[in-house]
Amino acid sequence: MHTSLLLEMGAEAFPERVAIGTLENGVTYAGLLERARGAAGWFNTQHLDTVVFIGLNGPALSAAVFGSALAGKPFAPLNYRLSDPDLRKLLARTAPSVAIVDDDMIERVRGVEGVTLLSRTDFAAACRHVDYQTAELAEVDPDIAVLLFTSGTTGEPKAAVLRHRHLTSYVISTVEFMGAGEEEAALVSVPPYHIASISAVLTGVYSGRRAVYLPSFTPETWVDVAAFEKVTHAMVVPTMLGRILEVLEKRNERLPHLRALSYGGGRMPQPTIEHALKLLPQVEFVNAYGLTETSSTISVLGPEDHRMAITSDDPAVRRRLGSVGKPLPSLEVEIRGPEGEKLGPGQAGEVYVRGEQVAGEYLHRKAIQDDGWFPTNDAGWLDEEGYLYLEGRLDDVIVRGGENISPGEIEDVLRGHPGVADVAVLGVPDDRWGERVAAVVAPREPAPSVEELSEWVRARLRSTKTPETWEFRPELPYNETGKLLRRVLKQELAEAASRPRSD
Repeated sequence: MHTSLLLEMGAEAFPERVAIGTLENGVTYAGLLERARGAAGWFNTQHLDTVVFIGLNGPALSAAVFGSALAGKPFAPLNYRLSDPDLRKLLARTAPSVAIVDDDMIERVRGVEGVTLLSRTDFAAACRHVDYQTAELAEVDPDIAVLLFTSGTTGEPKAAVLRHRHLTSYVISTVEFMGAGEEEAALVSVPPYHIASISAVLTGVYSGRRAVYLPSFTPETWVDVAAFEKVTHAMVVPTMLGRILEVLEKRNERLPHLRALSYGGGRMPQPTIEHALKLLPQVEFVNAYGLTETSSTISVLGPEDHRMAITSDDPAVRRRLGSVGKPLPSLEVEIRGPEGEKLGPGQAGEVYVRGEQVAGEYLHRKAIQDDGWFPTNDAGWLDEEGYLYLEGRLDDVIVRGGENISPGEIEDVLRGHPGVADVAVLGVPDDRWGERVAAVVAPREPAPSVEELSEWVRARLRSTKTPETWEFRPELPYNETGKLLRRVLKQELAEAASRPRSD
């Protein structure tokens, strides 16, 4: 199935329903389809292999996603937060292409060979004035729908390939067609180059839920827009949720129209989600775990799971708040050991996933196995009931004297200390043990001592899991999608350890 059909079905069913923006001045389904067709017609007058998007969220994003699909061209949103040289280098890899660029960003990328720049203003005009009826649109299905570039923290960014069949398989298996009421509105605050943003575009039009875009996130504006637009659904990353809760408490605001809030993209501190459940009892919380290479979500901890866990006295049920729930019915998930062997409940290994929505492909390189299984590079385990628990990336596992130590386990323990606001645990080089455990802590006031925190960990875990190196900082580094920049911290600590001591 082709992604453009999602919009065409919605426009046929509810042409006058608002798809994007405010109820008073938003873009209807019929209007969005007309814009997408106009964009496709214009794209087909150009010499291009790829449609690129560089800019903030907004109606232009949806028009570009569906317009490129109708034209049979891959859609590639790029990270505008990159440095100018890195952004230009990435843009050059898309040539020949047309790049839709926010007006105030266009000078940053001008002059890249093989790339035609189209300002956001000019793109809006192209959507309106091209005669779609005379444009010859490509017949596509197996072709590439979206290219999403990885962060490239360990080398050149890879271009993850998502084909039409992968994306539509995810949408159709998880969303009811036009199942949303006309009063429902989803607040989209993740950036366009994130898989969650692409997913929001596609699932929004298929479900019939109006999309309200937040161009850039601050907790104050998020709360303002959610209240003013009577937002019913939203998706945030863990760092966003903590800041949103602070604003809600400060203002004594409870967002009465908000019905459902999903979160993902990083590890959610258990105190944060417990606080959210108590502060917003009317909201159904969903923890969604997925990857770019799997077309978004592969497992879900649903609202009922949250309610049962927060009220249960059973430690095994309570513990589920720290899980990412159960795999979607349309997918298979296994935990495998170092030799590829399938592991049983409670045994930690690498998470593997298989299903129609799983692409497992990069440009010019296949990452999925011949039997359809995709190794995620995430460490985790399944309990007896099938709930999936993640322990971080395999690359982040600390190997101390031959023992594999999960940073996430130690972080969970430290977050339980009242003096710890945030923490990252990682391995740093050690001549004796290979690696030693280090902790970087963002403390609350009054800040706890190293001795106090060491004893806190030692009393709950083995002594080998107690950090030997401690550092205190006002805050930890995260990227804009809420992922902890663990490798940045690791490099900084390793460099600090290698410098000669002044004493």
